[in-house]
Amino acid sequence: MPLLQPGEPPAFTVENSGGRFPCLLLCEHASRRIPQALGDLGLPAGEIERHIGWDIGALVMARRLSRLLDAVLFSTGYSRLVIDCNRPLEASSSIPERSEDTVIPGNLGLSPADRAARRDELFLPFHEAVALHLDAHAERRCVIGVHSFTPRYRGVTRLWEAGFLYASAHRLAAPLMDGLRAQGFEVGDNEPYRIDPAEDYTVPVHGEARGLPALLIEVRQDLITTEADAEAWADRLAPLMRNAVANIEERTP
Repeated sequence: MPLLQPGEPPAFTVENSGGRFPCLLLCEHASRRIPQALGDLGLPAGEIERHIGWDIGALVMARRLSRLLDAVLFSTGYSRLVIDCNRPLEASSSIPERSEDTVIPGNLGLSPADRAARRDELFLPFHEAVALHLDAHAERRCVIGVHSFTPRYRGVTRLWEAGFLYASAHRLAAPLMDGLRAQGFEVGDNEPYRIDPAEDYTVPVHGEARGLPALLIEVRQDLITTEADAEAWADRLAPLMRNAVANIEERTP
């Protein structure tokens, strides 16, 4: 039986497909939607609205950046709790049985067929489409994922207002970090997370494996809880992203 029923939204959406900006935008945790067949994953009311279900504010930022930069944007259609599109399939966090301190009842004891349905209908369509796009567009010079993070994690306050996560793409990240710091923001350099090939997908696979500079933008969620605030952060980031892309292009032989 298919996971997605007729009439449900697709696994992913492509916006501004003809965009000319050299960098491809992804929003891997764009939605808190759960397929109808999975109900509420056994979660109490309101839990899916939290960070465990999606990256609050990230899609609004990503869409605004797509418009401002004339960039192609791929965004996922379903919650990271169903399957996380920024995790390798073999990672335990791909279909998490626990997210932070919350048990996800609907993810416990899944059969191989259950796991395969989520992989085949949600994860693979998104990443295969991204890969095909990059294959077909040699003018794409970099990949950027748009994310958000919680102000506190397991009782620890995070003072960064934004962070940039990358592996080898320092030339892409540095102008972004320097630009925000010049405006007085507290910026994390590979904070509040680190890129780990065992736990990350976008940067290692769509970036590093292709030889493309790649990074994740992270903005603290309390700064982008409203649409206006999320769009304001996109307005702030867009000119810095233009400069960052120019920086890698002028250094490329």
